[in-house]
Amino acid sequence: MRLDPKLPIFDTFKTKNELTGEAQRQRAIIARLATESSPSLRTRTAISQKIAEENGIAWKNIYSGIFHDLDKVLLPLGIAEEAGRLPLKRGPKALQEIGIPYYRLTQSGLLVALSLKDISDKEQLLTQFFSMSKSDPEFQSTILTLTEITPRFVFSLFEKYVRAYCVGKLENLLPFNLANLKKISDESLVVQREILEGFIKLSKLEKERILNFVQVIS
Repeated sequence: MRLDPKLPIFDTFKTKNELTGEAQRQRAIIARLATESSPSLRTRTAISQKIAEENGIAWKNIYSGIFHDLDKVLLPLGIAEEAGRLPLKRGPKALQEIGIPYYRLTQSGLLVALSLKDISDKEQLLTQFFSMSKSDPEFQSTILTLTEITPRFVFSLFEKYVRAYCVGKLENLLPFNLANLKKISDESLVVQREILEGFIKLSKLEKERILNFVQVIS
């Protein structure tokens, strides 16, 4: 049984199908760490300021929430980690000496980022994720090939996978491999496999008819 904090990025209100404030904050933090390259923009203050700007609120009103999300959830879970410290020119001497921490996503964090629909350019994140992975080269190659021909399917897999972790169906996010992917199989994946297996058996004319049909209804 997992004793570390739960990752609430898919949590919704009980009375309506909307993400909770905590879920939205942590998604926004992960998105900033996934897409921002400058260390100075990956400190708690900079992250708070950017998220506040995007939502039209005062950054000081959400700073404590950002602090909590990082220190009590994302860091303990190994989703993010301290990447270094920036020197301070002002403020207390002790603070100037130790500097201000900035953060980055871990390999687990990149996996979580790949599950979020509000993050674009995921292909680059996927390449970065696999560069840190020790998974089977054939498995990696298969995922990358699928990403080229059916990216929505691949990133829906990441979403299902991370959701399974969030609700406790997976003990750990890593390793990301076939054995763990099998644990999240559901009816929709069975249906997709059935379609693929049936489609490749069709004649060229039948394939064209099926594709035209799917294009009309989708």
